[in-house]
Amino acid sequence: MRITRSYRATLIACFLGYVTQAIAINLFPLLFATFQREFTVSLEKLGLLITVSFLVQMTVDLLASRFGDKLGYRAGSIAAQAAAVLGLVSLSVLPYCLPDPYVGLMIGTVLMAIGGGLVEVLISPIVDALPNGGKPGIMSLLHSFFSWGFLAVVVLSTVYFAVCGIEHWRWLPLLWAIPPFVTGILFCLVPLPEPKTEKGGNKMVLRRLFASPQFWLMMLLMLCAGSSEIAASQWASLFAEVGLGVPKAMGDLLGPCGFALLMALSRVYFAGGQRAKNMTRSLTACGVGCVVGYLLIVLSPWPLLSLAGFGVCGFSVGLMWPGVLSLGAKAFPTGGTAMFSLLALCGDIGCSIGPGIVGGISNALQSAGQPTLLALKWGIAAATAFPLLLFVAVRILRRKNR
Repeated sequence: MRITRSYRATLIACFLGYVTQAIAINLFPLLFATFQREFTVSLEKLGLLITVSFLVQMTVDLLASRFGDKLGYRAGSIAAQAAAVLGLVSLSVLPYCLPDPYVGLMIGTVLMAIGGGLVEVLISPIVDALPNGGKPGIMSLLHSFFSWGFLAVVVLSTVYFAVCGIEHWRWLPLLWAIPPFVTGILFCLVPLPEPKTEKGGNKMVLRRLFASPQFWLMMLLMLCAGSSEIAASQWASLFAEVGLGVPKAMGDLLGPCGFALLMALSRVYFAGGQRAKNMTRSLTACGVGCVVGYLLIVLSPWPLLSLAGFGVCGFSVGLMWPGVLSLGAKAFPTGGTAMFSLLALCGDIGCSIGPGIVGGISNALQSAGQPTLLALKWGIAAATAFPLLLFVAVRILRRKNR
């Protein structure tokens, strides 16, 4: 898992790039209640911010599959950090400058989504193209920095609110703009590898990928990975609040933070030894573990044990996203940015489908008179289909590889 000394600074910049993605994706939902109170933004409009963020990221994934290599690793990486910085600054400044504060929030959301989307489609192929960098262990370690960044965003933002007061929220995005600003400077200076491409460019790569049944199976795996991860993590805070009766700050720490911590530890754990080398076997174990976690959440009569089920899910889903990317890089070594972009697109689609199914079923049952906790459990029970499908798809892939 060693990287050539001349590229160690490059690897550090890539690690920090995923911290940028964590900031861009996870900061603004922490401020939803503040936006609602200070700018009288409705729940419907807040939900639209989430929808637009996912749509922008998926658009970036789709465009990068066709034009990513033409943009180049350096220009694209610097643009990703710049977009994140501009988005965070816009989130802090524009709501107070424009006639409609919601327009300012939307502009900030779009810019941060562009930054996060570019990070997703460019950083993984950069690491894959490094000398000795195309290894499953390094890919797993790389993606752990998204989880560490997620943890830092929630914990440090909670500390900031406790010390400075929620009324001074507008300075927080400016503070979080510092890491992507520094990372952008790093990407101006560090050496970057040449993209792994084949003759004919992205057009030929896309044609070859879509002609491969194995690649379609990997796209299905990415969709299941995204759904399995977000279907659990997005509802962990609400589950903690309702099930344990704790305040929101405590719910965030017990739910999403516990989930993110175990996901990060999982990615570090799978980064070393034989666990990273036998990726299909490790992914099979993760699929089983995720199903067990979901069943703990749904079937346990004790809320604390159900909350532990979210931790089991967090550890189990940790390998799924980077693991499938590693399988793709091994099966299609010249897939380049096009392959990583398409896999990221499928993962993002899964990230929107999984929580949507949980929310839709839970809302329908709650409207029919079921208690919130029970309705949420049934919604999560339906999402068990995704890790089950991932388990089946990995078994099929193992047979094909044999």
